[in-house]
Amino acid sequence: MDMISENPALKAAIWQSEAYILYPDSVVQPPFSAVALSPTEIVSDYQSPANEFQSPRLTFKFSINGKDNEMPSGQDHHFACIAGGGTCETPLIRFGEQLTDTTSIPPDTYLAPNTTFNVRLDMRPVLDAFEKQGYYTAFNGDKIYKEDFKGVFIAGNTDPLTWDFDNLANHQELELKDPDGDGIYEAALVLNANKEDKLTATHWQLSKDISAFPQYTSDYVITDALYNMALEEMINAVEPDSTFRTGKEWAGVWTRDISYSIILSMAMLQPKVAKYSLMRKVENGRIIQDTGTGGAYPVSTDRIVWAIAAWELYKVTGDADWLKKSYQIIKNSLGDDLKNVYDFRTGLVRGESSFLDWREQTYPEWMQPADIYESENLGTNAVHYQANIILAEMAEMLHDKEAATRHLQIAENIKKGVNEHLWIPEKGYYGQYLYGRNFKILSPRAEALGEALSVLFGVADAAKQKTIVASTPVTSFGIPNIYPQIPNIPPYHNNAVWPFVQSYWSLAAAKVGNEQALVESMSAIYRPAALFLTNKENFVASNGDYAGTQINSSNMLWSLSGNLSMIYKVLFGMDFRANSLVFRPFVPEAFKGERKLTNFRYRKAILDIAMTGYGNEVKSITMDDKAVAKAEIPGNLEGSHTIKIELANKELEEGKVNQVEVLFSPEAPSGVTYTAGALSWKIVEGAARYKVLKNGVELLTTTDTKAVVPASDDYVEYQVIAIDAGGLASFANEPVVVATDEAIQVYELEKISGKSPLPYKGYSGNGFVEISKEKNTSLSMKVTVPEAGVYAIDFRYANGAGPINTSNKCAIRTLKTDNTFAGTIVLPQRGTDEWSDWGYTNSVQVKLDKGTHTITLSFEPANENMNGEVNKAMLDYVRITKL
Repeated sequence: MDMISENPALKAAIWQSEAYILYPDSVVQPPFSAVALSPTEIVSDYQSPANEFQSPRLTFKFSINGKDNEMPSGQDHHFACIAGGGTCETPLIRFGEQLTDTTSIPPDTYLAPNTTFNVRLDMRPVLDAFEKQGYYTAFNGDKIYKEDFKGVFIAGNTDPLTWDFDNLANHQELELKDPDGDGIYEAALVLNANKEDKLTATHWQLSKDISAFPQYTSDYVITDALYNMALEEMINAVEPDSTFRTGKEWAGVWTRDISYSIILSMAMLQPKVAKYSLMRKVENGRIIQDTGTGGAYPVSTDRIVWAIAAWELYKVTGDADWLKKSYQIIKNSLGDDLKNVYDFRTGLVRGESSFLDWREQTYPEWMQPADIYESENLGTNAVHYQANIILAEMAEMLHDKEAATRHLQIAENIKKGVNEHLWIPEKGYYGQYLYGRNFKILSPRAEALGEALSVLFGVADAAKQKTIVASTPVTSFGIPNIYPQIPNIPPYHNNAVWPFVQSYWSLAAAKVGNEQALVESMSAIYRPAALFLTNKENFVASNGDYAGTQINSSNMLWSLSGNLSMIYKVLFGMDFRANSLVFRPFVPEAFKGERKLTNFRYRKAILDIAMTGYGNEVKSITMDDKAVAKAEIPGNLEGSHTIKIELANKELEEGKVNQVEVLFSPEAPSGVTYTAGALSWKIVEGAARYKVLKNGVELLTTTDTKAVVPASDDYVEYQVIAIDAGGLASFANEPVVVATDEAIQVYELEKISGKSPLPYKGYSGNGFVEISKEKNTSLSMKVTVPEAGVYAIDFRYANGAGPINTSNKCAIRTLKTDNTFAGTIVLPQRGTDEWSDWGYTNSVQVKLDKGTHTITLSFEPANENMNGEVNKAMLDYVRITKL
């Protein structure tokens, strides 16, 4: 259907770019259009191009036990799937030996829909190693024991293949089988299928009664219709037990999803459901961290966003009982966090990026869950900052002066740490996180949610807030989660725009008065909702399509909540305070005109609000036709009232937006080795130069793939970063350690406590020790250091209590030196039942005098994990490293 020719009465565009145009009644993204026929009906002819032009060039790898362990990063199998009779078949591929198919693909040749892909894998070298020595040694030196072998999978770039190694075990069709036991594993996959899954509705018409909720009308029928569609989807997102459903494809209550949604708009629209949902995520008087990387908390620590949602709910309702109840829950949770995740050297909080909880999508491939725990992320720190500010304000209201003072100081430490360690002056925004091992470096990627939250919560000062909104990279279809993108990682968090993140970006743009950024951001929310006729979870940043991401859901709670927030928190500027509702409207000139919001419930009052004009300055405001001194409604107002707001029509300075293309950084250097005073590495495609770091500090820059480096220190960590001609930087490689024998001491723990009788393998020495909530709850050992200095203490451990990417059985212990608290040791999951897979915990750095010291590892109340029952690991040895 040609929407434009059928709708000649279109007014001037609200927003226009080369990618799409937003009109008052439609969205046009050639060759597709969506038109609001009325406030209750939209039609769209959008069709995803995902099936149409897929390349037959397949890139894939094999995986034992769902881990990236066949070949080094960047070394994949390549095969041209040019189907004859609807089928293509690989030659027999030997595990660990690269297949490179050089078949020329004719022009205009694409992967045919529903192509059967037969793949054959020779696993005999692996099986022979199992029989001869009990294990197979992977390319990186990791030993995979026969007892730990769960199966072999295929990962790759073409649906249903995925590069999500951690989730391969959840895709039965991606597991290769050996039915006749000859060591040749096979699988048959259907490629370029599920075309119906890549279609959205062509017609939406309101089908639910939304009259109980605020009614919105304006001169812009497209926004009115999308508002009503979001209300309908909001009703769909409530389960029979009166809790929120995260999305059509996401059942259950998720801490971060409901919290970000409640902050955006659900507190004001569905306070009872919000309260029930928040309480569903509380156990033992503490907030539950969603299941996640390495067994959840404390690898992931963004559960505390619950506190911001709980405070928003109080501000909307004025419920004193809720204030008291939520205060204690937040206080308990932050109390545990202070012991487990706060880094008092930097002032920052440790843990995974808030909501960006799919390791490969936003972190270097080499980083283990213990490394992610050690990272210090912008968004997570912004959330912890605000949670401490909120707890302090709650404490003041509840007359807990000591807590108020303490948490204000903690918040100030976080703010100082963010601005000292994460700010990048030359870019005008914050880097995403500190990462590394014993010497941290800053990843310079922008992180959209973290940048927005730093503006909204005041982590950045007023000048930085304006700079952040003007400088953070924005692409044609919206602000991507991170920038630049990571190469060879498919869209989900990487190379993707999430409407709920876009909503927080809109709020940030409104706060700093950047009109251009605001109009562009609001348009980036309305475009996909109109074309897809649902509030999708995400879409691909490079083409704006929903079908290209690894996972997606319609009727997504935080996306629809963000859509609604544009009306409440941007256009009407509703700012809920502890005892009042303040109006701080921002109507861009492109959205000027009249608008009304009726039946809006605020505590015991019902408000009908009418507003005219544009800008962010209130010219006049009346309540019940009487002028009021300021745009603020007292919290004790009761009954029905009419509010009229007239804006001053004051033009703002033209705001700046950093519009960029969707670009990818170079790959991280691989094959980095140290030999006889020199580092060397493999050439990185697209790299113009390389930066060499020594202990986290730049040592030199070179265009070569080798560098002479000093190795006179007792302990050194070297890393290399590839930089392209445009200045985009790769991740750094996994630190290469160069150390003298004297710098690292190892103490076998089976000598401290009786060795475990469990049959696991791969340990050093004569055995290992089991720790759990019942066994070896406290281990003490004597260590002797030859000189005073800073020492890193970590442990070699195994945790097979769950997969590397989900569940909730991360083991946690408290480390003391000479009976003084030193820090928290985190022992994340490494694979389901893979108890012979050994790795290292995070390290705790302590100052030690020359001589003998007592090190104690104990299970204490703050070390409870999110499982509550299983909190165990195997310990091989403790390592003491002189830094």
